[in-house]
Amino acid sequence: MTTNNVDNTNETELPAIPEEELKQLIQALLDNGLKALRFKFEEDGVDGQVMMHEVYGPLFVFKVERLNGRNVVCGFFMRELLNIFQNNDDPSLWMASFFLDLLDKGGDQLLPSPPQTEDEAKGIIDHYLVPYCAKAIREEFPDEQVYVDLDLNEQHGAVLEAGFPTISDGNNICALPLHILMAHHLLNRDPAEPIIQGLYRIREEHGLE
Repeated sequence: MTTNNVDNTNETELPAIPEEELKQLIQALLDNGLKALRFKFEEDGVDGQVMMHEVYGPLFVFKVERLNGRNVVCGFFMRELLNIFQNNDDPSLWMASFFLDLLDKGGDQLLPSPPQTEDEAKGIIDHYLVPYCAKAIREEFPDEQVYVDLDLNEQHGAVLEAGFPTISDGNNICALPLHILMAHHLLNRDPAEPIIQGLYRIREEHGLE
């Protein structure tokens, strides 16, 4: 199979701008995020904060507190918020969709607890992330033969690969580092989503969508 470059996702890459401008941009994104969610959840409480991560940079975490007392929390990478507010016709709808999906699960939906040890992280990867992503990917393409497996990339370390064996000409695999899947999980996001989006891009490149 032919593998495309590992998708390290532009979501995690910080723009190269001076520190003071970066601070202003972070504040603007936080304010825009709060405004977008308050527009969709006008009867609920909406709060947000920015957490600095040594690998991913600023992470934007928002909470919606419903009138019935339920709390739903979801996080976003800086790069993806930049892209959405610059290029999406309805950023409010895009952001709200993540919270609506979490609300459908019932009960409070708070951020998962980060693993405290390597063994705990490995357990989350082996027993939840990889099996869940493989199942979600195959369910997304029920009529296709889908390849899903782990691999080791020289630059990015352990990655989860998924692709279409029936595509024999050009790129037919999307690969994502396991640490990116873990980051999505810890932000209360669907870890399979970026791989599924990558697979749809592959299908579009080959005229299959």
